[in-house]
Amino acid sequence: MTETAADPQALLLELLDPSNRANPYPAYERIRERGPLQLPHMTLNVFSTFSDCDDVLRHPSSASDRLKSTAAQRQIEEGAEARAFGPPGFLFLDPPDHTRLRKLVSKAFVPKVIKSLEPDITALVDSLLDAVEERGQFEVVHDLAHPLPVAVICRLLGVPIEDEAQFSQASALLATALDPVSSFTGEVRDDVDQMLQAGLWLRGYLRDLIARRRSDPGDDLMSALINVEESGDQLTEDEIVATCNLLLIAGHETTVNLIANAILAMLRHPVQWAGLSADPQRVSAVVEETLRYDPPVQLIGRIAAEDMTIGESAVPKGDVMMLLIAAAHHDPAAFERPDEFDPDRETIRHLGFGKGPHFCLGAPLARLEAAVALTKVTARFPHARLVGEPQYKPNVTLRGLASLDVEI
Repeated sequence: MTETAADPQALLLELLDPSNRANPYPAYERIRERGPLQLPHMTLNVFSTFSDCDDVLRHPSSASDRLKSTAAQRQIEEGAEARAFGPPGFLFLDPPDHTRLRKLVSKAFVPKVIKSLEPDITALVDSLLDAVEERGQFEVVHDLAHPLPVAVICRLLGVPIEDEAQFSQASALLATALDPVSSFTGEVRDDVDQMLQAGLWLRGYLRDLIARRRSDPGDDLMSALINVEESGDQLTEDEIVATCNLLLIAGHETTVNLIANAILAMLRHPVQWAGLSADPQRVSAVVEETLRYDPPVQLIGRIAAEDMTIGESAVPKGDVMMLLIAAAHHDPAAFERPDEFDPDRETIRHLGFGKGPHFCLGAPLARLEAAVALTKVTARFPHARLVGEPQYKPNVTLRGLASLDVEI
């Protein structure tokens, strides 16, 4: 047995290795074959089968609030600030706080709001592809996968599009904060000060924007969050900031990855590109299979709020549970031919949007944006093909492409 195979932490460090970013799936397979990794000295448990990950997401004792972890409590005892950025977004809270906030936010995120965005999304995709056709060159991330979700989230939240470059830079840096560097190494990240500054800047920017929306409300989500009310209950300014912060990062980083990953998968399987070009009705299956085959969110963290048992593994209260969603989606015990991209498979299931009370509130918007983009791009450029190798961002959790050159 090799040293890596014998050492659970060495297996996890493979996931942090930049050389594995283009194809982390062999590393995920090695971890999954080893079984659940339990590192008591790090209060860490890593699950990688579909069954175990699904069980954790459904378990009533699975918590999302990091302050419930033993590691966080130790840091607080040592003098660390509990909430450095103020209250977290509802994604990182548990009932009853999560229930209250999600109920209020969902009132401003109803299906008719999403549906109303479809004409603008369609027009934007058309204009982006017009520019590609005029130039005769296509870099998927820069020309389509990034500008589309950014423009949509700007429109949705009422963020001035001219501020896009600033908040995109901060958002990209904060997206790397989701990587499990500290959890896997036990060490403090080198770039924690940069992330703190980016987080403080973005929250300050959002506070200024909220102040403008209070005096001059529009038909955007931020204005709706300011005015939303349920039985006399309203969101505080801190809660609005945290929610918008979450939507800005989760609302466009993940959708960029989804669109680009789908385009890459289809171009590597030209029959799928041609199939969608000829039949737009296939797009839903393509989107769902991409979410399984190459998920935009590769890892999800949870905390054991009580002593738990997952499969045959006992998880002590306060331990972190890291769910390797990307590994679970390639589990041969759950899927036939798991390593094949096949939108025609009989049943497509995945954990790409989570499960249970934390199921992604933005799932309908992400699906809509991806469906319009993929339908339009395959119809416009039916003979597209890859040029060179794709380049990847450094992100582990929100793994995605930095660039993808395509000949049209």
